[in-house]
Amino acid sequence: MEGVNNKMTREELKKDILRYLKVKYGKENIDNAKDFEVFNAVSMALLENIVHDWNTTTKLYNKEKNAYYFSAEYLMGRALGNNLISLGLYDEVKEVLKEFNIDINKIEEIEEDAGLGNGGLGRLAACFMDSAASMEVPLMGYGIRYSNGLFNQKFQNGFQVEDADNWLKYGDPWSIRKTDEEVVINFKDEKVKAIPYDTPIIGYKSKNINTLRLWKCEPVVEFDFNLFNDQKYDEALEEKNRAEDISRVLYPNDSNEEGKLLRLKQQYFLVSASLQDIIRTHKKMWNNDLLNFSVMHSVQLNDTHPVLAIPELIRILVDEEGMDFNKALEISKGVFGYTNHTILAEALEKWDVELIRKLFPRILEIIENIDSIFVKELEEKGYSEEAIEEFRIINDDLVRMANLAIYVSFAVNGVAKLHTDILKNTELHNWYELYPEKFQNKTNGITPRRWLRLCNQELSALITELLGSEDWVKDLSKLKELEKYANDEKILKKFMDIKHIKKSELAEYIKEKEGIEIDPDSLFDIQIKRLHEYKRQLLNGLYILDLYYRLKENPNMNIPKVTFIFGAKAFPGYERAKAIVKFINEIAKLINNDEEVNKKMKVVFVQNYRVSYAEKLFPAADISKQISTAGKEASGTGNMKFMLNGTPTFGTYDGANVEIVRESKDENNFIFGLRVEDIEKIKDDYDPEKYYESEEALKRVINTLIDGTFDDGETGMFEDLYNSLLKEGDQYFLLADFHGFREEEDKVFKAYQDKLLWAKKCFLNTCNAGIFSSDRTIMEYSNDIWGIKPCKNK
Repeated sequence: MEGVNNKMTREELKKDILRYLKVKYGKENIDNAKDFEVFNAVSMALLENIVHDWNTTTKLYNKEKNAYYFSAEYLMGRALGNNLISLGLYDEVKEVLKEFNIDINKIEEIEEDAGLGNGGLGRLAACFMDSAASMEVPLMGYGIRYSNGLFNQKFQNGFQVEDADNWLKYGDPWSIRKTDEEVVINFKDEKVKAIPYDTPIIGYKSKNINTLRLWKCEPVVEFDFNLFNDQKYDEALEEKNRAEDISRVLYPNDSNEEGKLLRLKQQYFLVSASLQDIIRTHKKMWNNDLLNFSVMHSVQLNDTHPVLAIPELIRILVDEEGMDFNKALEISKGVFGYTNHTILAEALEKWDVELIRKLFPRILEIIENIDSIFVKELEEKGYSEEAIEEFRIINDDLVRMANLAIYVSFAVNGVAKLHTDILKNTELHNWYELYPEKFQNKTNGITPRRWLRLCNQELSALITELLGSEDWVKDLSKLKELEKYANDEKILKKFMDIKHIKKSELAEYIKEKEGIEIDPDSLFDIQIKRLHEYKRQLLNGLYILDLYYRLKENPNMNIPKVTFIFGAKAFPGYERAKAIVKFINEIAKLINNDEEVNKKMKVVFVQNYRVSYAEKLFPAADISKQISTAGKEASGTGNMKFMLNGTPTFGTYDGANVEIVRESKDENNFIFGLRVEDIEKIKDDYDPEKYYESEEALKRVINTLIDGTFDDGETGMFEDLYNSLLKEGDQYFLLADFHGFREEEDKVFKAYQDKLLWAKKCFLNTCNAGIFSSDRTIMEYSNDIWGIKPCKNK
């Protein structure tokens, strides 16, 4: 049995699996082993076999310039299947397990998702890690090893309820604890340890193995023995609990001061541990000389969460290494790049000065110093006092993290062409005028390994057969060569047969997990993403309800059988988003229980949407719903995953939809609604009442929020949704876009009934998805921002 990274026989692998079962679980016979025990044993057998290549890669990278990705989130998903694909051992391990009478799918399914992310931001970070390893680029990821992920979502009577996401319940065989490389983090009144856990990121068909280092927070003193001896048990463990809280949960609720302080602690914990680690390695390699630090290291700040890295680097250089402040600031200006992921004000963090003072007063001093230096620079450039206020890092007793990031970073990038244009032309226009050379666009991408090669092995096999090799998995631009088959009915039939296989698999999975039967021969119209008002799941729900009423009035309507599928988690403290979940579940209950209509349409809101569920949803979709208010979605990457798996986009002209349509053409997608320039024209005089009064169909569905059609359990949440649309100005323009949405969906139904035309639309989306590989994105970051080159582990 031979993969790229290893030469191990099947017999050796079998022996290793049995050895780990014996040593770790005391099982002498695999027949008695539980699925999770087999999963751990297989994983550890493989991990043992790659450690040499992993260590060799690290040594190789240490001699070169490195980049580091600082991110509060990494939504990695399951490891085993992806690692087997990268090692080139998937089929071999499948066969070995078969010899033990074990189905590899059962073993993959038992693995818990490493759900250390909330949505697109964390999933992008995961794709970048995969691409850097596959492109053999020296990029290391730094994050936090949260004991619990975001949360597990369940529905009770249609309401979302949250449970702890205990992703570590079966252990974590794909990471190694490195206690000898721990560092200490100092807060004003607390000292904690950061313990690194290293996860290998295996390059596809490469000996390069990159590292994702996640920090776990632990107390300096495990417990106070004297207090314990005095039977003060809670007090004895207080320090331990306070420390472990820092890495306990991703994004703790910050609706009060305690929550805000914990989030701030998390952010500082991440950046301080990571920078101490980088500096320690640098000093070892360069004989304690830090003057070349910016020459050898680039740090990418993934949004504003890790921006405290800027004052922390200056603090270390000045306070611990004795460097002059101005020199430390100059070095910092050569180290950091900043990625802006949003134009939503709520996501551009602003921290109360007093909170920072409470936790780390020295960091506040440094930020104040940076702010005064920046103000002097602006005064020298002739800026007025009023203009300077807009730029200031500290304003109204708030530290504006985006301003700090843009001032110090040498590069600032958006994540889709439209998004970057909006930053330059409106949202950050004053900054763009000040520093035009800093601004760049880096359109997001997705890894072809997880999002096609692993999750759609049938389509991968067809592509390999048509192209004559598997080279496309590392060079997705090769998909363009498939266009010559776009009129080949035999190939299109094979392509759509695969889509049907994936739809049947999803239908089976949904029946098992959700208890709802759906028809694989129906049109699967899918909207899966984080739940937020601007993403407009509510607009989709209102449309579906309208379609239901039309079908009730005209049961012979000429539409194909359709299944609408939602997947989304609403943040626990985001009440309006949770109201939308409940409303869509009420619509689903109404439709699915209506014997007259449910033969024609069904609605499913899948529970606990996550990476492993996504791997089943993307390949099975007929329509990709991407309907955010134009100008609000920075990029999106779900849209790319759908496209890669042969799904036309139904969406607004927003985020990366713009580039998707440019690549795969208007006629192969369904674009509707207001564009950014349209919204600019109407926003000051926008009156949602006008749309409500002039369109009976719209009025009817909106009224269901207040007329007793649906039950919100006397919470008042549906009335709040109604008010958001009609009393609070409908800030996301749902009413203005409703009519266009309805008309465009009619075009979908018509197009879907012409099977050959539809197959061609789907096929051409796959053919033109090559540019959306995160391999392309990571090479652009490497070349244009970080200045690092691939280093091959030979």
